Amino acid sequence: MREAGSAFGDSTVYLEKYIPDPRHIEFQIFCDEHGNAVHLGERECSIQRRHQKIIEETPSVALTPELRSRMGEAAVKIVMAAGYVNAGTVEFLLDGDKFYFLEVNTRLQVEHPVTESVTGEDLVLWQLSVASGEPLPKKQNEIHSRGHSMECRIYAEDPGNNFLPSSGKILVLEEPHIPGVRVDSGIREGSEVSVFYDPILSKVIATAENRERAIEKMLVALNQYVLLGVASPIEMLRDILLHKEYRAGNLSTHFLDKHFPDWKPSQPNADELSAALFASTRAPSSATAKGTQVHSGISSPWQTIGAWQIANGAAK
Repeated sequence: MREAGSAFGDSTVYLEKYIPDPRHIEFQIFCDEHGNAVHLGERECSIQRRHQKIIEETPSVALTPELRSRMGEAAVKIVMAAGYVNAGTVEFLLDGDKFYFLEVNTRLQVEHPVTESVTGEDLVLWQLSVASGEPLPKKQNEIHSRGHSMECRIYAEDPGNNFLPSSGKILVLEEPHIPGVRVDSGIREGSEVSVFYDPILSKVIATAENRERAIEKMLVALNQYVLLGVASPIEMLRDILLHKEYRAGNLSTHFLDKHFPDWKPSQPNADELSAALFASTRAPSSATAKGTQVHSGISSPWQTIGAWQIANGAAK
């Protein structure tokens, strides 16, 4: 207080409650110019690195119907009191059945597709309509959710090296094509990934009738997602989804620090092999390694890795 008084002429200080193991829960909200506001349910965003989300899902296993109702009502009251208009999220820290306001994000966020998937609403269309001065298309009691949806963010960074950014050319890209899986991507083969922009490359969204099926669908999608030329967290994301505490829904913002403090990839580093793999996966051959499948004349890069390891005595 003395330091604040001498530096700013005001000794007032704020005390912020410390929550040792919180969950991060956010509510998607919309407000129009006609005094209407609704929420479209919550998203669980507790799996984070450096306080930035990497996996999001809805609904949260931590919320009872009563708690969901209280948090949703609080989110709507906050934005209405502020006179806010358009898309946004109200974010909370959750500690048991107690929740604490964190912030409001005044935009449509990266993870909005999971909300679209369970509600069936086009949130980009909602945003454009509200920005055009139109009233909200639905009232609160007309918004319903069904099933479970989750999103994994694919970043250009190395999770085995403290999530340091990775740059370079994308040499091989094979995205999953599975019913119930959506890929929002900003890359293609040959794209240059620089250090001057946000490291997110794409998002994988899996939706199913329940959480267990959504996780299994996401695992299949990540197994089919091949990205060579830059480092990415695809393998780590698979390991998170397979972890017993994640499967049990025991999540917090400290999940990675608790369960993956020294995580290292089991696959060879993509940067070390990418040049050789690029040549081998693009060169036509009359014979393939045992077990290598060929799709449209191109060997699967991950299977080529296995053949490369065997040929060089590196396979476990």
